[in-house]
Amino acid sequence: MAPTFDDLLHRARALGRDGRRAVLGIAGSPGAGKSTLAGELVRALNGAGEPWVAHVPMDGFHLADAELDRLGRRDRKGAPDTFDAAGYAALLRRLREEAYGDVVYAPGFERVLEQPVAGAVPVPPTARLVVTEGNYLLLDTGAWARVRPQLDEVWFCELDEEERVRRLVVRHVEFGKRRDEAVAWVARSDGPNAELVARTRHRADLVVPASAVPRVRRTHSSPASSRGPSASKRA
Repeated sequence: MAPTFDDLLHRARALGRDGRRAVLGIAGSPGAGKSTLAGELVRALNGAGEPWVAHVPMDGFHLADAELDRLGRRDRKGAPDTFDAAGYAALLRRLREEAYGDVVYAPGFERVLEQPVAGAVPVPPTARLVVTEGNYLLLDTGAWARVRPQLDEVWFCELDEEERVRRLVVRHVEFGKRRDEAVAWVARSDGPNAELVARTRHRADLVVPASAVPRVRRTHSSPASSRGPSASKRA
């Protein structure tokens, strides 16, 4: 039986019950709903009480455009080798090890600028569960292979391919591309990345269908950015 959002809440809540800090990963192809699911989990689990769940997106580990230009990878932004995978894995390890220490600051990602922002996401010592999401959490090559051992569970968001592509095109248009440019980018860049991510699905602990991800109505007059534990970047 396919899990419901309530089932997901129960499973995520159980991860943080033994006193230690747990880290839950949410993977999936671009546009599959990872960020929406992560944001809604954090919101529902924290409720109106003292926050005990933090949201740390992988997108803060995008390489800056200046570095992508130097490496000749700007036209493939979003591919696995356009992130600091080793830095991301190191942060996840630190989050697990410093559960009772100081605030840990993670980088965020500014959607308007399309650039990472250092020290934008604070994770307080009171956080017993960290939810992190991104495309490549289950990739087993290069430095990405260091990520999975730092995660207690990884869930894989699955969405109908036609709807996933439609959402991606809409997203790119919202953030400044012409529609023809958005369609071309999705085909040239997001498409190959999505195929790579889809091949990691079998490594997930749980596959989350679109029916279990709450639909969140968003306004787009001020595009969201990943600047804090509850920031709602779309993915």
